[in-house]
Amino acid sequence: MTTLPASVDRYIVDHRIVLALKTISEVLGCTIHEAIDVFAVRYEELRRDRPDDFSVGPEEYGRGFYS
Repeated sequence: MTTLPASVDRYIVDHRIVLALKTISEVLGCTIHEAIDVFAVRYEELRRDRPDDFSVGPEEYGRGFYS
């Protein structure tokens, strides 16, 4: 996978889902649906490797976001 900019990780950790998806889509030149798949993988990696960086728990993270 192409290396994503550090801003994507910050957006994911800071619960800024739309900005993360927009950045992923622009950087990779992919559709939003493809960006969602990339986001999901990176989200899981960050949750595993940096759980204390998240201010929102996993059960609340995607609440209110519909794709």
